[in-house]
Amino acid sequence: MPMHSMIGPGKGFDTDQHFVICSNVLGGCRGTTGPGSVDPATGQVFAMTFPVITIGDMVRLQAKLIESLGIERLLCVAGGSMGGMQVLEWAARYPDRVAAAIPIATTPRHSAQQIAFNEVGRQAIMADPDWNNGNYYGGKLPGRGLSVARMVGHITYMSDESMRQKFGRRQREDQGIFEVESYLRYRGSQFVDRFDANSYLYITKAMDLFDLAAGQQSLTAVLERSKTKFLVISFTSDWLYPSYQSQEVVNALRRRNQDVAYIELTSKYGHDAFLVEVEEQTEIVKGFLHRVTKGVNRR
Repeated sequence: MPMHSMIGPGKGFDTDQHFVICSNVLGGCRGTTGPGSVDPATGQVFAMTFPVITIGDMVRLQAKLIESLGIERLLCVAGGSMGGMQVLEWAARYPDRVAAAIPIATTPRHSAQQIAFNEVGRQAIMADPDWNNGNYYGGKLPGRGLSVARMVGHITYMSDESMRQKFGRRQREDQGIFEVESYLRYRGSQFVDRFDANSYLYITKAMDLFDLAAGQQSLTAVLERSKTKFLVISFTSDWLYPSYQSQEVVNALRRRNQDVAYIELTSKYGHDAFLVEVEEQTEIVKGFLHRVTKGVNRR
């Protein structure tokens, strides 16, 4: 969960009170094995021979990490967006190993619209001649395609109101383009320098494949074994992960009288709100974790 402003001494996830573990995601490009890693069987970079991964795979790997650290039970798992999917997977797959869960601005499954936006990004990457069927390592990176994919992503993260206030129709006279165009181009080019295009393909596909209730009768059936206390947070202006998706999780838990608190925060920032609206989230999270900690200590 890339919410650095909420992690630290005195913050929402107070490191004076709690030990915070944040691992790099499976399929990514920041340490944990991904398509840019070397396949030990061949000595070559995996590229597109890397196996398809799921949110479940990510969480199973995290569970192995926790086991390797000798931790039997977690006080809380928390995350926003794709991180929220992992939170839900933790609660469903390991109901006895998680005391509390905080899924933020997330969903139990992607809608057709969410899948569509991810597919546009993937097609932009694969349409770049430099992608070369994923075999670009050691050569020219598919920067144009990855940049466009990131631009599309940024559009979905913001609301109409936040874009109107941030950019309006103002222009960059020195460049002869609108400010919003300049912003998107900058964000796109910046992303190319720090992320791997193939990782983008694999991770967005993992998000699209995620369906917490897959193979089950209902979402309620999936979560009924969970003894986890839930704090579910969504945002009014988030049209990428709209509140009804969080409410679906809340309603499933309430059907079994499970311990769940739900808060829809008013915000103008769209999906970005879970990274921007820090002050309100901090107080809510601190209060929730205090209650959970007291309950755990009484056992």
